[in-house]
Amino acid sequence: MANLHLMLAEAGHAAAAGAAHHAPQPEIWGLGPVFWVSLSMTIFFAILLWKKVPAAVGKMLDGQIAAIRQQLDEASSLRQEAESLKLEYAKRLANLDGEAKAMHARAEEEASRLIAKAKSDAESLIARRQRMAEDRIAAAERSAIAEVRERAANAAVGAAQSLLAAKHDAKADTPVVDRAIDELSAL
Repeated sequence: MANLHLMLAEAGHAAAAGAAHHAPQPEIWGLGPVFWVSLSMTIFFAILLWKKVPAAVGKMLDGQIAAIRQQLDEASSLRQEAESLKLEYAKRLANLDGEAKAMHARAEEEASRLIAKAKSDAESLIARRQRMAEDRIAAAERSAIAEVRERAANAAVGAAQSLLAAKHDAKADTPVVDRAIDELSAL
């Protein structure tokens, strides 16, 4: 801070010393530099007006303003289009979400129906196979009973033949045959 004060003080002393040693300004035809600078600026501005530079600058600025306005209008229309697309896609997304939920519900319903159908089909298949097995068992039982009866009948016939052959002769057969004939005639 002290250095800054020193520098400012020295600058102030130098300016005072320069004012004391003021050099004379050059003059042409008794007119100083301020007049000549003012005259040259006036001539410069007159040439600019004569060549219609402000109108050209205005046209150029108007063209840029029109281009900027056109870009803003395009940006505005693009923004509106983007917003409408955003709304459209939001609606589509909502519809797709609804469709997805509906598809999910239909799939669950279909799965439930398929499971119920599979259960009923399995139950009917089990019942049908059980009936078939029971029918086979019953048929096997009937076949076994018929076979046992046949064998028993054959064995009884064979035993009766052996007994009759061993115990009966032609004399003993005559009263038995007569009795069987009498029984048959009574019927």
